[in-house]
Amino acid sequence: MSVYDIGRVCVKTTGREAGKYCVVVDIIDKNYILIDGLNVRRRRANYKHLEPITETIEIKKGASHSDIEAAVKKAKLEKKLKETVSIPTM
Repeated sequence: MSVYDIGRVCVKTTGREAGKYCVVVDIIDKNYILIDGLNVRRRRANYKHLEPITETIEIKKGASHSDIEAAVKKAKLEKKLKETVSIPTM
């Protein structure tokens, strides 16, 4: 079991999508995971650029964007995943 299991909701901490919520869709290798979300494009992301939170959704490995949207609605996390969190700068 890893902190970054498939279905884990995370917050992007760097990049143009910083502060937005995403979901882990697949584990690529020891440094990268595939993420997707309501306000985040499906892409490869480094573990170091994500902060996991306690929420998870039930999805299968490599789930499509529409499957993720349906799982988010089922888990009643739609409002939270559309929000943006302010990330403190150093």
